[in-house]
Amino acid sequence: MPIRPENQRRYPADWPAISARVRAEAGNHCEGSPAYPDCRAENGKPHPVTGSKVVLTVAHLDHQPENCSRDNLRAWCQRCHNTYDAPIRRAGIRKRRDAAAGQASFELEKQS
Repeated sequence: MPIRPENQRRYPADWPAISARVRAEAGNHCEGSPAYPDCRAENGKPHPVTGSKVVLTVAHLDHQPENCSRDNLRAWCQRCHNTYDAPIRRAGIRKRRDAAAGQASFELEKQS
């Protein structure tokens, strides 16, 4: 998953090596998520369900990039990772939208 620019500093400097190690330990296959526990999609191959090319990513179960302990990390295909992160992403989108709306209304008030 792409790392949002504002979160990049939260990842350790050796994140690329940590991520590579997790994917290697998983045998370059999805480790399965709560939604799809039996998923074993293989990196670089067509996903057995979606048919899209699998890009294996590494997920933080607690959504805290600073916490890189192995028990907090999972090698996941896009389907597993996106499904797991969906509630957090929706909340982030809502927060950014509300902040932008608040900023816009503040700017209008200043101009009045």
